[in-house]
Amino acid sequence: MESKIELSIVMPCLNEAETLAICITKAQQFLDSNNVKGEIIIADNGSTDGSQLIANNLNARIVNVASKGYGHALRGGIEAAFGTYIIMADADDSYDFSHLMPFLKELRNGNELVMGNRFKGGIEKNAMPFLHKYLGNPVLSFVGRLFFKIKIGDFHCGLRGFSKAAYSKLGLKTTGMEFASEMIVKAKLNDLSITEVPTKLSKDGRTRPPHLNTWNDGWRHLRFLLLYSPKWLFLYPSLIMLIVGIITSIFLIIKPIIFENITFDVHTLLYTSSLTLIGFQFFVFYALTKIYAVENGLLPKSSRYNNLFKYLNLEKGLISGAALLLIGVILSIKGLFFWESVSFGSLQNTSSTLRIVIPAVFTILLGIQIILFSLFFSILSLKRQAE
Repeated sequence: MESKIELSIVMPCLNEAETLAICITKAQQFLDSNNVKGEIIIADNGSTDGSQLIANNLNARIVNVASKGYGHALRGGIEAAFGTYIIMADADDSYDFSHLMPFLKELRNGNELVMGNRFKGGIEKNAMPFLHKYLGNPVLSFVGRLFFKIKIGDFHCGLRGFSKAAYSKLGLKTTGMEFASEMIVKAKLNDLSITEVPTKLSKDGRTRPPHLNTWNDGWRHLRFLLLYSPKWLFLYPSLIMLIVGIITSIFLIIKPIIFENITFDVHTLLYTSSLTLIGFQFFVFYALTKIYAVENGLLPKSSRYNNLFKYLNLEKGLISGAALLLIGVILSIKGLFFWESVSFGSLQNTSSTLRIVIPAVFTILLGIQIILFSLFFSILSLKRQAE
C-alpha cells in the first residue's frame, strides 16, 4: 500500500490547534476531489495544545519529532513520508491546501522542486509583515539569485513540492527556518530541475504570534546563503583587495602619489601592503572553506574543484613561498646596508628606506603564509588521495 501513495502532504506542527483541522480538511478535500492517492502527515514538534488529538481524529498520520526547530520537524515528516511526491506547507491556514494541483502537475511533468511564488499569486492584506514583504524577502531572494543564479522570485515561500527521490539527493542539515533556503540552494547545486507556480498567501488564521522571528531568522537565512557561497564571502572580496592593494603598492614603491594637496607616501604603502595580505588571507579561507565543504558533503564536487588540486599542490606552494621569503631577506639586507651607511644611527631619508623595508616585511610575511597554507592544503588533500 505504501508504494502506491503518490503524494504526501507534510505539515510541521507546534501548537496549531486553532488552524490544524482546517488545513487537514482542505488537504483531504484536495486528495478526494482530484482522485489522488495520498497521505497527510503532521510532523509534531512537541505540541501541548491538543494538536495531536485533532490530527488523530481526522485520520492524519502523526510523526513525533523530538528535536526542536522548523527544519527538524520538516525533515522528520518528510523522511517518514511514503509518497513519490511531497508537498509541504505550514499548518496556519495561510496556504490553501485545497489548491495544490499546480504543484502536483509540475511534479508529474518531471520537475524535481516546485516553488510557490506569493508575489505572483497574490498576498492578502496584512498576510505578510511590511518588513518581510518589502525588505527581508526581496533582499534575501535577490541575494539567493545573485549568489547561486537561481531563477526563483520567492525564496521563502513555505508552500513547495518535490519528489522524494530529489529530497534524498540533497542531504539537508539545517534545523531552523533557514531549512527553506538550504533546500533551494542545494537543489541548484545538485542540478535539480526547479520551477515555480503562483500561489496565494492568506492571513494567518491563528490568534497567537507566529513562530518566525524577523531579525533572528532573517540573519540565519542570510548567514546560510553566505556560508554556502564562499565565492561571494571570500573569493570576490579577496580579488578586490589583492588588485587594489598590489596596484597601489607598486605605484607607492616607485614614488609618492600626489593628488592636489594630498600626498600618499610610505605611510599609505603600509596600509596598501596590509590590504594585500588581508586579501590573500581571504583567498586562503575561500580555498579551505571550499575544500572542507566539498569533502564533508556540504557542497557537491565539480570538475573545477578537481582541477584545484592540479594547480595547487605542496611543491608549487613551497617553491613560491620560499622565493618570496628569499626576496624579503634580500630586501632586508639591502635596508640594513642603508642603516649601516649612517653607522646604525638615525636615518636621514626614512621614506626611501621604508620603500625597501615595507616590501621586505611584506614578502617575508606572504612567503611564510604561502608555505603554511601549502602544508595545510596538502594535509586536507590526503583524504582525497586515499579515496
